[in-house]
Order: sequence, then structure tokens, then C-alpha cells
Amino acid sequence: MRLALFQPDIPQNTGAMIRICACFEVGIDIIHPTGYVFSQKNIKQTAMDYLSLVSLEEHDSWDSYLKDNKGKRIILLSTKGKIKYSDFSFKEDDCILVGRESAGVPDEVFNAADEVITIPMSKNSRSLNVAVSAGIVLAETRRQLLK
Repeated sequence: MRLALFQPDIPQNTGAMIRICACFEVGIDIIHPTGYVFSQKNIKQTAMDYLSLVSLEEHDSWDSYLKDNKGKRIILLSTKGKIKYSDFSFKEDDCILVGRESAGVPDEVFNAADEVITIPMSKNSRSLNVAVSAGIVLAETRRQLLK
């Protein structure tokens, strides 16, 4: 299981997702470009000492990410998804993909996903924080896979 961040905008969210991945023993992929200078220094405040506990891989582009993960199922987490995350059957080698905080993912990325899942929310809400969403879904993947 891996969590992939598509062109993240906010280093604090990236740091929070690194901590989540470390706690759930999930690898993390950063798909560039990011909306900030990606460095350990920029994310250390929120990732704290968890960065050393996670398998982190960087990819220069979406195409590079696809090439490096050929044959793996890409599960996009989106407000536009039709499948409720808790109704979805996860597999150990799935890649959970989250979009940019400011814009989600472009159509090319959306259409490349094997499945698009969502977290049900109030109709009055736009979206959850991306790190919170990743934590919710990764907790569900662990619940299913560690039975």
C-alpha cells in the first residue's frame, strides 16, 4: 500500500501525510512539481522525526509516476467519486492517490485512475483537508487488510 500525493501545494499537509503513512506503515510518493520547494527542511516541522520511518519516493512527473507503478491499481480519492471508500475492497498493493489542495487532479489523472472513491460528507461542505481524508481512507485500508 502506498499513498501518492499529486503535486501537493502545502508543505504542512505533506508533513502530516508523512506522519500518517509512518503510523500505518504505508509508503508515500510525491509527484512533482510541488507548490513549494520540496525538502526535508520544509516538511520537518510537521513530519517531525517520522520522515525516517517512511518509504518516500519522488517522481518528476505524472508520466514518471505511472511508469514506476505500472501494473499497480491506482485508487483516486475525490469528491467526484461514486464509490464510498468504506464500500471499496482494497488490496495490499494499491496506490491511494490524492490531488492538489487547490485544484484536485486534472482530467488526464482522473481518467487514468482504476477507481475513484469518495468520503461521504454533508451537502453543505466542499471538501475535507487532504491529510484528514488520507488518514480516513488509510485507516479503512488497514482495517480491511489486517483482519
